[in-house]
Amino acid sequence: MSIDVTRQVSLNIAALESEFNAITNNLANVSTAGYKRFVSSFAETLARQQSLLGDNDISSANLQVGIDFSQGLSMIETGRSLDVALQGKGFFVIETAEGPLYTRNGMFRANQNGQITDSLGRIVSGQAGPVTIPADIALSQVNIAADGSVKAGDTTLGQLRVVSFGDNENKLIPAGDNCFRAPNDLAVLAEENAAIRQGYLESSNVKMIDELVDMIMVSRLYQANMKFITARKDAGESLMSLAMG
Repeated sequence: MSIDVTRQVSLNIAALESEFNAITNNLANVSTAGYKRFVSSFAETLARQQSLLGDNDISSANLQVGIDFSQGLSMIETGRSLDVALQGKGFFVIETAEGPLYTRNGMFRANQNGQITDSLGRIVSGQAGPVTIPADIALSQVNIAADGSVKAGDTTLGQLRVVSFGDNENKLIPAGDNCFRAPNDLAVLAEENAAIRQGYLESSNVKMIDELVDMIMVSRLYQANMKFITARKDAGESLMSLAMG
Protein backbone atom coordinates (compact mmCIF):
# COMPACT_ATOMS: atom_id res chain seq x y z
CA MET A 1 0.00 0.00 0.00
CA SER A 2 1.65 3.23 -1.11
CA ILE A 3 2.25 6.08 1.28
CA ASP A 4 0.03 8.42 -0.79
CA VAL A 5 -2.90 6.01 -0.77
CA THR A 6 -2.44 5.30 2.93
CA ARG A 7 -2.47 9.00 3.68
CA GLN A 8 -5.57 9.58 1.55
CA VAL A 9 -7.50 6.77 3.19
CA SER A 10 -6.51 8.10 6.63
CA LEU A 11 -7.69 11.57 5.63
CA ASN A 12 -10.98 10.14 4.37
CA ILE A 13 -11.55 8.27 7.62
CA ALA A 14 -10.76 11.34 9.73
CA ALA A 15 -13.11 13.48 7.63
CA LEU A 16 -15.89 10.91 7.86
CA GLU A 17 -15.47 10.83 11.63
CA SER A 18 -15.79 14.64 11.69
CA GLU A 19 -18.95 14.51 9.60
CA PHE A 20 -20.36 11.75 11.79
CA ASN A 21 -19.74 13.90 14.88
CA ALA A 22 -21.49 16.85 13.20
CA ILE A 23 -24.51 14.67 12.45
CA THR A 24 -24.71 13.32 16.01
CA ASN A 25 -24.47 16.88 17.31
CA ASN A 26 -27.36 17.88 15.05
CA LEU A 27 -29.47 14.98 16.28
CA ALA A 28 -28.67 15.81 19.91
CA ASN A 29 -29.95 19.36 19.32
CA VAL A 30 -33.05 18.59 17.28
CA SER A 31 -35.19 20.06 20.09
CA THR A 32 -32.87 22.96 21.02
CA ALA A 33 -34.48 26.35 20.42
CA GLY A 34 -32.80 28.32 17.64
CA TYR A 35 -30.18 25.64 16.92
CA LYS A 36 -28.54 25.81 13.49
CA ARG A 37 -27.32 22.54 12.01
CA PHE A 38 -23.78 21.72 10.96
CA VAL A 39 -23.54 20.68 7.32
CA SER A 40 -20.92 18.89 5.26
CA SER A 41 -20.98 17.51 1.72
CA PHE A 42 -17.87 15.37 2.20
CA ALA A 43 -19.58 11.98 2.35
CA GLU A 44 -21.91 12.80 -0.55
CA THR A 45 -19.01 13.94 -2.73
CA LEU A 46 -16.89 10.96 -1.73
CA ALA A 47 -19.73 8.54 -2.51
CA ARG A 48 -20.23 10.11 -5.94
CA GLN A 49 -16.54 9.84 -6.77
CA GLN A 50 -16.36 6.28 -5.43
CA SER A 51 -19.24 5.21 -7.66
CA LEU A 52 -17.29 6.46 -10.68
CA LEU A 53 -14.02 4.80 -9.68
CA GLY A 54 -15.44 1.50 -8.48
CA ASP A 55 -14.94 -0.41 -5.26
CA ASN A 56 -11.33 -1.36 -5.95
CA ASP A 57 -9.94 2.16 -5.99
CA ILE A 58 -9.83 4.98 -3.50
CA SER A 59 -11.25 8.47 -4.01
CA SER A 60 -10.88 11.76 -2.18
CA ALA A 61 -12.84 14.92 -1.40
CA ASN A 62 -12.31 18.09 0.57
CA LEU A 63 -13.82 18.34 4.04
CA GLN A 64 -15.79 21.55 4.49
CA VAL A 65 -18.06 21.76 7.51
CA GLY A 66 -20.34 24.79 7.59
CA ILE A 67 -23.44 25.98 9.38
CA ASP A 68 -26.91 26.15 7.91
CA PHE A 69 -28.38 29.44 9.14
CA SER A 70 -31.77 28.90 7.52
CA GLN A 71 -34.96 29.57 9.49
CA GLY A 72 -36.04 26.96 12.02
CA LEU A 73 -38.66 24.48 10.87
CA SER A 74 -41.43 25.95 13.02
CA MET A 75 -42.42 28.47 15.68
CA ILE A 76 -43.22 26.79 18.98
CA GLU A 77 -45.79 28.57 21.11
CA THR A 78 -44.86 28.63 24.82
CA GLY A 79 -46.94 31.49 26.19
CA ARG A 80 -44.00 32.70 28.31
CA SER A 81 -43.66 36.48 28.16
CA LEU A 82 -39.85 36.37 27.93
CA ASP A 83 -39.70 33.69 25.25
CA VAL A 84 -39.09 35.37 21.90
CA ALA A 85 -38.49 33.99 18.42
CA LEU A 86 -36.84 35.67 15.45
CA GLN A 87 -38.54 35.46 12.08
CA GLY A 88 -36.02 36.28 9.36
CA LYS A 89 -32.33 37.03 9.57
CA GLY A 90 -30.62 38.26 12.71
CA PHE A 91 -29.29 37.31 16.12
CA PHE A 92 -29.87 38.35 19.70
CA VAL A 93 -26.74 39.68 21.41
CA ILE A 94 -25.48 38.13 24.66
CA GLU A 95 -22.97 40.11 26.72
CA THR A 96 -20.06 38.18 28.24
CA ALA A 97 -16.73 39.08 29.85
CA GLU A 98 -14.97 37.80 26.70
CA GLY A 99 -17.08 39.94 24.37
CA PRO A 100 -20.49 39.66 22.71
CA LEU A 101 -21.97 36.38 21.55
CA TYR A 102 -24.79 35.92 19.08
CA THR A 103 -27.70 33.49 19.32
CA ARG A 104 -31.10 32.62 17.88
CA ASN A 105 -32.21 31.06 21.16
CA GLY A 106 -34.72 33.48 22.65
CA MET A 107 -35.47 31.55 25.85
CA PHE A 108 -34.92 34.49 28.20
CA ARG A 109 -35.61 35.21 31.85
CA ALA A 110 -35.18 38.03 34.38
CA ASN A 111 -32.42 37.96 37.02
CA GLN A 112 -32.73 39.23 40.60
CA ASN A 113 -32.09 42.77 39.37
CA GLY A 114 -34.86 42.53 36.79
CA GLN A 115 -32.43 42.44 33.85
CA ILE A 116 -33.33 40.21 30.92
CA THR A 117 -30.80 37.37 30.61
CA ASP A 118 -30.33 34.14 28.71
CA SER A 119 -30.81 30.76 30.39
CA LEU A 120 -27.23 30.88 31.73
CA GLY A 121 -27.76 34.24 33.41
CA ARG A 122 -25.83 36.31 30.87
CA ILE A 123 -27.18 39.75 30.03
CA VAL A 124 -29.18 40.10 26.83
CA SER A 125 -28.13 43.28 25.10
CA GLY A 126 -30.61 46.09 24.57
CA GLN A 127 -30.29 49.02 22.21
CA ALA A 128 -29.29 51.26 25.15
CA GLY A 129 -27.89 48.72 27.59
CA PRO A 130 -29.60 45.91 29.55
CA VAL A 131 -33.39 45.87 29.48
CA THR A 132 -34.57 46.00 33.08
CA ILE A 133 -38.03 45.09 34.35
CA PRO A 134 -38.88 46.99 37.58
CA ALA A 135 -39.72 44.87 40.61
CA ASP A 136 -43.30 46.20 40.74
CA ILE A 137 -44.05 44.94 37.21
CA ALA A 138 -45.09 41.31 36.79
CA LEU A 139 -43.60 39.41 33.88
CA SER A 140 -47.14 38.77 32.63
CA GLN A 141 -47.46 42.54 32.10
CA VAL A 142 -44.44 42.70 29.81
CA ASN A 143 -45.13 43.06 26.11
CA ILE A 144 -42.43 42.67 23.45
CA ALA A 145 -43.24 44.10 20.04
CA ALA A 146 -42.10 42.86 16.65
CA ASP A 147 -39.27 45.43 16.62
CA GLY A 148 -38.02 44.26 20.03
CA SER A 149 -39.51 47.14 22.03
CA VAL A 150 -40.20 46.03 25.60
CA LYS A 151 -43.14 47.71 27.36
CA ALA A 152 -45.34 47.37 30.40
CA GLY A 153 -48.54 49.23 29.69
CA ASP A 154 -47.53 52.65 28.38
CA THR A 155 -44.08 52.45 29.96
CA THR A 156 -41.18 51.64 27.63
CA LEU A 157 -38.52 49.54 29.36
CA GLY A 158 -36.07 49.24 26.47
CA GLN A 159 -35.56 47.48 23.16
CA LEU A 160 -33.88 44.17 22.46
CA ARG A 161 -30.88 44.48 20.17
CA VAL A 162 -30.97 42.38 17.00
CA VAL A 163 -27.98 42.31 14.66
CA SER A 164 -26.95 40.60 11.45
CA PHE A 165 -23.84 40.03 9.36
CA GLY A 166 -25.13 40.46 5.82
CA ASP A 167 -23.80 37.72 3.58
CA ASN A 168 -20.98 36.89 6.01
CA GLU A 169 -22.86 34.64 8.44
CA ASN A 170 -20.60 31.79 7.35
CA LYS A 171 -17.69 33.55 9.08
CA LEU A 172 -19.29 33.22 12.51
CA ILE A 173 -17.49 30.85 14.88
CA PRO A 174 -19.41 28.38 17.11
CA ALA A 175 -18.84 29.36 20.74
CA GLY A 176 -20.86 26.70 22.58
CA ASP A 177 -24.24 26.94 24.32
CA ASN A 178 -25.96 27.59 20.96
CA CYS A 179 -24.01 30.83 20.49
CA PHE A 180 -21.58 32.22 17.93
CA ARG A 181 -18.65 34.58 18.10
CA ALA A 182 -17.76 37.07 15.38
CA PRO A 183 -14.18 37.63 14.19
CA ASN A 184 -12.86 41.10 15.01
CA ASP A 185 -12.93 42.17 11.37
CA LEU A 186 -16.54 41.12 10.78
CA ALA A 187 -18.97 44.04 10.51
CA VAL A 188 -21.92 43.85 12.91
CA LEU A 189 -25.02 45.40 11.36
CA ALA A 190 -28.31 46.44 12.90
CA GLU A 191 -31.01 44.09 11.61
CA GLU A 192 -34.20 46.04 11.02
CA ASN A 193 -36.15 43.51 8.97
CA ALA A 194 -36.39 40.70 11.52
CA ALA A 195 -39.71 40.27 13.29
CA ILE A 196 -39.80 39.19 16.93
CA ARG A 197 -42.67 37.02 18.16
CA GLN A 198 -43.33 37.06 21.89
CA GLY A 199 -44.44 33.85 23.54
CA TYR A 200 -42.77 31.69 20.90
CA LEU A 201 -39.44 29.95 20.37
CA GLU A 202 -37.86 29.19 17.02
CA SER A 203 -37.33 25.47 16.61
CA SER A 204 -34.07 24.02 15.30
CA ASN A 205 -33.65 23.60 11.54
CA VAL A 206 -32.66 19.94 11.93
CA LYS A 207 -34.66 17.39 9.92
CA MET A 208 -34.18 14.11 11.77
CA ILE A 209 -34.87 11.86 8.78
CA ASP A 210 -32.29 13.68 6.64
CA GLU A 211 -29.69 13.40 9.40
CA LEU A 212 -30.31 9.66 9.83
CA VAL A 213 -29.98 9.11 6.07
CA ASP A 214 -26.68 11.02 6.11
CA MET A 215 -25.50 9.01 9.11
CA ILE A 216 -26.10 5.74 7.26
CA MET A 217 -24.17 7.01 4.21
CA VAL A 218 -21.26 8.17 6.37
CA SER A 219 -21.16 4.84 8.23
CA ARG A 220 -21.10 2.85 4.99
CA LEU A 221 -18.28 4.95 3.54
CA TYR A 222 -16.33 4.64 6.79
CA GLN A 223 -16.64 0.86 6.65
CA ALA A 224 -15.63 0.82 2.98
CA ASN A 225 -12.47 2.82 3.67
CA MET A 226 -11.59 0.60 6.62
CA LYS A 227 -12.07 -2.49 4.44
CA PHE A 228 -9.83 -0.92 1.80
CA ILE A 229 -7.07 -0.53 4.39
CA THR A 230 -7.55 -4.10 5.62
CA ALA A 231 -7.47 -5.54 2.09
CA ARG A 232 -4.27 -3.66 1.19
CA LYS A 233 -2.66 -4.68 4.47
CA ASP A 234 -3.55 -8.36 3.95
CA ALA A 235 -2.21 -8.23 0.38
CA GLY A 236 1.05 -6.69 1.60
CA GLU A 237 1.45 -9.35 4.29
CA SER A 238 0.85 -12.11 1.72
CA LEU A 239 3.53 -10.71 -0.56
CA MET A 240 5.92 -10.45 2.38
CA SER A 241 5.27 -14.06 3.28
CA LEU A 242 6.00 -15.17 -0.28
CA ALA A 243 9.23 -13.14 -0.34
CA MET A 244 10.38 -14.66 2.93
CA GLY A 245 9.69 -18.11 1.58
